[in-house]
Amino acid sequence: MRIIFVFLSFICSATLSAQTTLTADAIVQKAIDNKSQNDPREALESFSLHAYEKTIITDSLNGNSHNFFSEKASLVQYDRENDFTEEVMGYQLAGFKNPRYEVFAVNIQSRSFYDSDFVIFNNRYAGILSKRGVRNYNYTLQETAPGEDYIISFTPKAPKRIPGLTGTMVLDRETLAIKDVKVRINDKLNIVLNQEYTYLEDNEIYLPVRRELFLDKGEEDRKLSFFKGRISIGTIENEVVENIVSRKFLVSTTTMSDFKINEGIDKELSKYAITFDKEANNRPEDFWKKYRSENLTTKDKRSFSEIEKIVNAENIERRLGTTNNFSIGYFSFKAFDFDLTYPVKFNNYEGLRLGIGGVTNESFSKRFRLEGYTAYGFKDKDLKYGIGGGYLLNPDKGAWISATYNSDLEEVGNYAYLTDRRVYSLFEPRLVNITQFYKHRTTRINLEYRLTPQILSEFQIAHRRLDQTTPYRYNKDGEIIRDYDVTEATASFRWSPSNKYLKTDSDVLPVYEGHPIISGQISQAVDGLGGDLAFTKLAAKMFYRVDRLNKTATEVLLEGNIAFGDLPITHLFHAFPNAPTKETILQRFSVAGVNSFETMYFGEFFSDRLFTAQIKHRLAPFNISKRFKPEMVFISRFALGDIRNPEDHLDIDAFGSLSKGYTETGFELNKLLFGFGTSLTYRYGAYHLPNWEDNIAFKFTFNLKL
Repeated sequence: MRIIFVFLSFICSATLSAQTTLTADAIVQKAIDNKSQNDPREALESFSLHAYEKTIITDSLNGNSHNFFSEKASLVQYDRENDFTEEVMGYQLAGFKNPRYEVFAVNIQSRSFYDSDFVIFNNRYAGILSKRGVRNYNYTLQETAPGEDYIISFTPKAPKRIPGLTGTMVLDRETLAIKDVKVRINDKLNIVLNQEYTYLEDNEIYLPVRRELFLDKGEEDRKLSFFKGRISIGTIENEVVENIVSRKFLVSTTTMSDFKINEGIDKELSKYAITFDKEANNRPEDFWKKYRSENLTTKDKRSFSEIEKIVNAENIERRLGTTNNFSIGYFSFKAFDFDLTYPVKFNNYEGLRLGIGGVTNESFSKRFRLEGYTAYGFKDKDLKYGIGGGYLLNPDKGAWISATYNSDLEEVGNYAYLTDRRVYSLFEPRLVNITQFYKHRTTRINLEYRLTPQILSEFQIAHRRLDQTTPYRYNKDGEIIRDYDVTEATASFRWSPSNKYLKTDSDVLPVYEGHPIISGQISQAVDGLGGDLAFTKLAAKMFYRVDRLNKTATEVLLEGNIAFGDLPITHLFHAFPNAPTKETILQRFSVAGVNSFETMYFGEFFSDRLFTAQIKHRLAPFNISKRFKPEMVFISRFALGDIRNPEDHLDIDAFGSLSKGYTETGFELNKLLFGFGTSLTYRYGAYHLPNWEDNIAFKFTFNLKL
């Protein structure tokens, strides 16, 4: 018996010794291994709670009111199939009569410290309890009394390269679940963050019950704002008032209550990440008393009247509408949004092209819209124009039916997706180099419809009259034609499976934009109903981007196109060439495109089957000075194509088909001065040209974030 007792004592002693010698890294690794039983999203089928959030931006010099004040009460629901959804039951935004939904799209802080990334005011940090965290944090186990919870401090290993958090977390001694987190950072952002948890005994799970965040800019050189930094209301920045630096800071507090586990989840709310009750912005005081964790202070209450005076005096609501539209290429004036892509353009056929156009906005009508434009080319001395209108059939689905008529130019070989998002830049890079156009007069009817929050669809029926601008004829089964009509139906979709959206009564706004983004389109033309050609065109593309915490990024763009039937050169595919057909490198110096083949000459290749691939790798910006941070991007592109019956295309120079595979590689050095940079690309492989200078494209780039 004595031998057995000694043996058991030895085993217990060894076990206790092993427990006392556990390192912080080992505890963190075990906590990560236990995530499936501790993270509510994995341990529970579903749960719901009520959340009250109060957010202010204030400063010590202003004792009367805050610079920004908002509060909201929400029903937050989760199930494994649909992730989190938030129904905003009530909200108040001091000073604003109309809703400013962009405020609620700002991610003030992440919901969970179990995530690989933790977000604070749209800034990403390595998660403290994740595989990524293990690679990027130093963990230290603090001394506690025997049997008490583990307290582990964490600091980033390379804070200048990988942004990380500094602080402590408390882990339950038995389950290693998170019970409490405190973060303190003094860096580009000065941050104080606390998260407290409560234990639900019946479900044996910890859930967050309170989140507190204090934030000011620190050394950050850009504005932090609920309104994209363009309006002073709701902006965190330093100001000089009477030789005293006024430092604004944000304080956000969220309390959670009324937890329900595995019951009462409303499936209808799971389609959008954030939705709003119809009466959310018109709640009485009795409503707020039910959800506020504490009464409003005198300074809180004064903020409503004081901020309203500023908003009215500076006409901020109108300015916000104007600046938000400007970022997507519109300038709002009362009931009309002027399209900023129309005023000035230049290309080889039209020369200088001046125009004006736009579309009516909600101030004109929430259900009807009118649109139109006109433009004049000083080289071709021709007027182009378009006119149309639309009606909103279903606001919840973004279902618009519209009709338009255009008389304009189109690039030969161009094929665009109906659902591609509007892309705005001060000028279109490739347009200045394009040499091949055709004229068209197009009548079309379009139906836009959001099938799900992540799937946009559009259907179009169009009749087009095409006229050539250069000598060209097409052999259609022995019939030689030059100008022709096309009657065509097109169906298109765009799927963004990782995106999350905020749904308002009249719009859908992105809360989180992820990848991949997949687009598909099918077009069918008929020989009849006013059309002279019959063909089918299929296209699909996928874009994927990986953004890393060290500020590097990798992008992949893949696209495939195939067509059958009567296909004149106007309806073949090109690979977006962007090399002017001139002799020397300097004569070809022009602006680089976004996804174009910089060394491929215009008119050099056309295909009825085409596959293209592009890879871009962006290095972290070179932090040379506060305002000079150039960016290096390495680019490689590939194209493979073929064409049936090239002899059917008459009166034009011979062109290739890309059947041997086209390759080019290069780099961009962007943001050298006022958004301008430079690029150098080299053509090699099967289509390498004998004169080495003809394989080089040296151009300038332009990247300006508005």
